[in-house]
Amino acid sequence: MTATAHHGRCQCGDVTYRISGPVVAATLCHCRDCRRATGGTNTAWAVFDKADVALSGAVAEYESSPGIHWGHCPRCHALVTYRRASRPDHLDITTATLDDPDAFPPAVEIWVIEKIGWETLHPELPKRNRSSLNEADDGKDD
Repeated sequence: MTATAHHGRCQCGDVTYRISGPVVAATLCHCRDCRRATGGTNTAWAVFDKADVALSGAVAEYESSPGIHWGHCPRCHALVTYRRASRPDHLDITTATLDDPDAFPPAVEIWVIEKIGWETLHPELPKRNRSSLNEADDGKDD
């Protein structure tokens, strides 16, 4: 467990959260779904054990496909969480919604196979063509 709790919120503050445990993974995702969900070129995620995240306020979820849930604030529509049935004990938090996003910098770039062509990747981060948590190693690291 981390010595310090971390906090975050959506843009309007109706959804807040407190994280009381260590990060499981910190990623920078370039997949089409994350781009469409955020309107950005990529999305930074910090993944935690679900038991270590206390959410306050209503989180509306959109199920984009069976078992894939995107959680956002129903008022300001900021994307705050992501969860999938294949990882029931984990909850992903959009790193940018943390009060201190520098606390969980990305350790790997994922889904680089789907990145926008003009987007520049971080030169020092490992790259994965697919996901680092959702599947077995595909042997296609860049």
